Amino acid sequence: MSTLALAAKPLSSWPRHRAQPGKPAPFLPMSRAEMTALGWDACDIVLVTGDAYVDHPSFGMAIIGRLLESQGFRVGIIAQPDWQSAEPFKALGKPRVFFGITGGNMDSMVNRYTADRRLRHDDAYTPDGGGGRRPDRCTIVYAQRCREAYKDVPIVLGGIEASLRRIAHYDYWSEKVRRSMLADAKADLLLYGNAERAVVEVAHRLAAGEAPRDLGSVRGTALFRRVPDGYTELHADDLDSADEGAGRHPGDTVIRLPACEQVEQDREAYARASRVLHRESNPGNARPLVQRHGDRDLWLNPPPIPLTTAEMDSVYDLPYARAPHPSYGDAKIPAWEMIKFSVTIMRGCFGGCTFCSITEHEGRIIQNRSEGSVLREIERIRDKTPGFTGVISDIGGPTANMYRMACKDPKVEALCRRPSCVFPDICPNLNTSHDDLIRLYRKVREVKGVKRVMVASGVRYDLAVQSPEYVKELVTHHVGGYLKIAPEHTERGPLDKMMKPGIGAYDRFKQMFDAAAKEAGKKYYLIPYFIAAHPGTTDEDMMNLALWLKKNRYRADQVQTFLPSPMATATAMYHTGVNPLRGVRHGGSDKVEAIKGLKQRRLHKAFLRYHDPDNWPILREALKQMGRADLIGSRPEQLVPAHQPPGTGKAAGTRRPLRGGDKMQRFTTKGLRMGK
Repeated sequence: MSTLALAAKPLSSWPRHRAQPGKPAPFLPMSRAEMTALGWDACDIVLVTGDAYVDHPSFGMAIIGRLLESQGFRVGIIAQPDWQSAEPFKALGKPRVFFGITGGNMDSMVNRYTADRRLRHDDAYTPDGGGGRRPDRCTIVYAQRCREAYKDVPIVLGGIEASLRRIAHYDYWSEKVRRSMLADAKADLLLYGNAERAVVEVAHRLAAGEAPRDLGSVRGTALFRRVPDGYTELHADDLDSADEGAGRHPGDTVIRLPACEQVEQDREAYARASRVLHRESNPGNARPLVQRHGDRDLWLNPPPIPLTTAEMDSVYDLPYARAPHPSYGDAKIPAWEMIKFSVTIMRGCFGGCTFCSITEHEGRIIQNRSEGSVLREIERIRDKTPGFTGVISDIGGPTANMYRMACKDPKVEALCRRPSCVFPDICPNLNTSHDDLIRLYRKVREVKGVKRVMVASGVRYDLAVQSPEYVKELVTHHVGGYLKIAPEHTERGPLDKMMKPGIGAYDRFKQMFDAAAKEAGKKYYLIPYFIAAHPGTTDEDMMNLALWLKKNRYRADQVQTFLPSPMATATAMYHTGVNPLRGVRHGGSDKVEAIKGLKQRRLHKAFLRYHDPDNWPILREALKQMGRADLIGSRPEQLVPAHQPPGTGKAAGTRRPLRGGDKMQRFTTKGLRMGK
């Protein structure tokens, strides 16, 4: 057990709020009638979510609700309420302890809009996939309505939407820097990251009569408070100084970030704030941060201490109904349909990819379940989930193959400030053994009634090549024709800004994958994901990627351009034109080219779909301007033909038949992962 885990108060150590809480509810109630059937006159805690209520551990509100229930609290759920008035937020009456509010499993803006800011008309977390069931920035709207409903009830924010907006942040959809969501929502407390440990402490302390302002010591929280007496402030807000507050000082210290008003006006100040926040992300050594918002200080406590394996097991062993709430009837909830036969075995990712929100939300320390817990869940799927045919659709997490990986020395891990354990190279202190995962795969395959176990989570290929046995095990038993993998690009410039390995690691993995497939007598294919228009990408980089795709006979069927999610390092690059992976100060910052214009973003996307006749006019024009007209023609090494076929190239985005598609591998590629 790590030093961090020993320092944390176990989830099971809190005395139950009710000594005799009764049997777990079949489903957490969504109506007064359900409360009455349970013998409740009121809820202690009401959770409000932008998702439909699915009582399954892949849905955040189900985890939090069942965990609080196990602590002796009466918990109700208000799912996707009509936000036009406060009345729907009174559906379960006044909660005795607090309202807990989340936008849902996805950020509501990412859920509602494409990378080109176009409105989506579907929502995978809504019955029958219908769109429009949640407002923009729904956490803020829900909080305001809860305050209107019962003005004296504490409001606690959580989930990925709040987590990614815990400090002043660039908002891609409004193209401006917004305040911490805590300020805009006028809430009392914000929980960020995986919040089990924090929400249990907050619930018990609020129930005991403490005020939200008294909870300033809870890790993984943000609140407005003054810097306590006795703290030494380290000023990272002086952009004329190279001192970013990284030095260690005795006693209690807090790092002052550039103020909200400062990062609104000064892009280098924004990049500095991003750099410091990501540096102070290791629970083993992170210090509190403070950021001025007007006349108040926003206090950000260090990240939560990760759950132990025993605690992870206890969370996933809670009595979930493992189904959507009965009120939805026969409606299909696409997100549930996709994950109902899948199993999460771990959390976190130490890759540190700059565009991925897992970095800011779950952190880089891997939290693992035991083999026994995973096997029990598979048996529950087999026995309780209607429609199970013996196929586990996925066994993984944010990545497929980081299970039980960690630093070899807990003391080194507690001191480390690297943003990634695998970039620019795999850290020699990282244990990359896949032995535990291979053993788990084999035990899962032996469960009675299980015919096939698929791996659909993305495989971290630079780790996989360290274990030929793992690649062989994966390909022989856990691939169903295609395996997704994310090189993201081929060129060193954008890859360095992404903190991703070079394409050589992908080539080595592909060789091993193909050899294992041949040995198994299978025809399997890799599905590579790529990102268009990521910060640090030039037109030439995209051209070279297109040439690589053509050389390797890949055709991207659907692509996605870079979407700047709040608080990501790559978003700081996009907004500021500064690289926060290096020191930031006035006159001494490393510049980054950001692709913002719609025309250039479309060009980068067109390079990924070089084979689409509708993209040929824009590509011919660009290649001529780049001095690469030699790539226009019909020879195999050329990218686009010189002449446009009749009836093509007139309606951008119109789907056309692909020429030669029977000999080319087509695939879907996406560039954004918002976390599980």
